[in-house]
Amino acid sequence: MAEIEGGGGGHHKKGGKPKGKKMSTRVDFTPMVDLGFLLITFFMLTTSMNKAKTMEINMPVKEDIKDPQPIKASQAITLLLAENDKIVYYFINEKSGEPETPVITTFSKTGIRETLLKRNHELLVKANADNYDSIPILKEMYRSNQIPEAEMKSRISGIKANKHALIVVIKADDKAKYKNLVDILDEMLICNIGRYAIVDITPIEKDLIKMAMGVK
Repeated sequence: MAEIEGGGGGHHKKGGKPKGKKMSTRVDFTPMVDLGFLLITFFMLTTSMNKAKTMEINMPVKEDIKDPQPIKASQAITLLLAENDKIVYYFINEKSGEPETPVITTFSKTGIRETLLKRNHELLVKANADNYDSIPILKEMYRSNQIPEAEMKSRISGIKANKHALIVVIKADDKAKYKNLVDILDEMLICNIGRYAIVDITPIEKDLIKMAMGVK
């Protein structure tokens, strides 16, 4: 609290007028300390802490498989995460068993997402699974209430579980960002890819990235 103290004054000079009293002020900041602690306590009790954003990846249990089922080369696609938010993908030639010409793309809707959806749909139709529609069509049908939600989820789960569906192999270059790996895992969820794996990149595939980007 501010206090006003009076002092001095009241004396007369010879042949002059009496002086007025001199006023001095002193500010007491003791109550401000209590107010400060009250504010700190208030903000501590009312604030909300940011929750850590994490991505959960359920890894399969390693089992000893005596007779592993072979995978068709046409059924797999390899995604190479490169620098500058680019993706280089390639297929394996069924006859030669060698990688086909690598193609460079991006994380946009018309990039890797369109490639995955189109390839997955082609494989399912080719395997006489044409009773499954492509994912975009299912979403449009659901939005227009032409198909029940339960049936839509059933069809999507059927695409994931189908043995003829697309299999994605993900490999990241040293120059790729951690964000790129998170983004491509999001694309697996968006495109309803049921089977995918994260594998170490090989020197040959690093050369494929340089080939696709035109680096000598």
